[in-house]
Amino acid sequence: MILSTSSTESKIASDGITGGYTGDSLTLRIVIGSCITVAWYNALELNILVFATFKRYGGLYFWSLLIASWGVIFYGMGFLFKFFQIISNDYVNVVFITIGWWCMITGQSVVLYSRLHLILLNEKLLRLILKMIIIDAIILHIPTTVLTFGSNSNTQTTRFVHGYNVMEKIQMTGFCIQEFVISGIYLWECVKFLKTDKQEKSRKTLYELFYINMIIIMMDLSLLSLEYANLYILEIVIKGVVYSVKLKLEFAILGKLVQYVQNPVGQFPVRSASDVSEFLRPPHTTATTSQVIPEPKVARKRECGCHLNSQFERTFELERSDMPASTQYEPLHTSYKNHSDEDIENMMKRYSVS
Repeated sequence: MILSTSSTESKIASDGITGGYTGDSLTLRIVIGSCITVAWYNALELNILVFATFKRYGGLYFWSLLIASWGVIFYGMGFLFKFFQIISNDYVNVVFITIGWWCMITGQSVVLYSRLHLILLNEKLLRLILKMIIIDAIILHIPTTVLTFGSNSNTQTTRFVHGYNVMEKIQMTGFCIQEFVISGIYLWECVKFLKTDKQEKSRKTLYELFYINMIIIMMDLSLLSLEYANLYILEIVIKGVVYSVKLKLEFAILGKLVQYVQNPVGQFPVRSASDVSEFLRPPHTTATTSQVIPEPKVARKRECGCHLNSQFERTFELERSDMPASTQYEPLHTSYKNHSDEDIENMMKRYSVS
């Protein structure tokens, strides 16, 4: 989240601990700016795709995807302000960084959980995964946040920086393990269906889901390697790019999952096809001769002489009692068999019968 270092690290790695980047490497400055720009582009593009693709703006997947993508934006904004000292007050910069970091990291895990929730039928295991996400957010986010603000305070920054240097590795390892667990369960489910599904198109879709998850795991491992190699500036700026790419891959996974669920020969045991497809606008397709043509509607008749709602009958009789004798025995009132549904509905509206 924030830069931390030990006394044995290089000057380039140590710049930016409690202030901006003070090194003289133009290449590193370009890398910082470029990575933040790419992360912003991916996050903004994802927002456009989400609003253009989802047909219902709601649900756990929708909001977690939006919150995580905006977390990437705030995360990059905080470090841009901090490294280049656009805002000299480090507390303001750290607020941006912290908000973005919380939303980006835990938001990504919730995105993984909401996607897993569609295919995993084990309610007990789902509850355990949700508890894991909540507990990890408390025990990993809060101490790191305290050490981040302490590292940017005006007193005793050395102790806070040393503590943060340890906590940064712990929290990154913890969050990586959390994502490995969720992705691993998803991959396990995919493998089970690969063994049973004999349809070529379905197997291709499942293989694509499998490969996308493997790419996400490899990206997590690359970030963890940069952290343990003490390449803090690179790890920080690349993290925003990695998480923005991971979110776009997650969006691609949902699209593949919808494609698989809507495949009539698929055997994916999702809770309901509507659980997935209701969030997405159906793709534009042209009618083919193989499609089922709906039968034309036929006006139905209803035998309603003795099946009218009792409230309707009472209201009907009251109005009849006030009518002139010449109209009381009008066919509409006295012989109301074989009226169509539309006639009955109009009559009930007329008498305010629900």
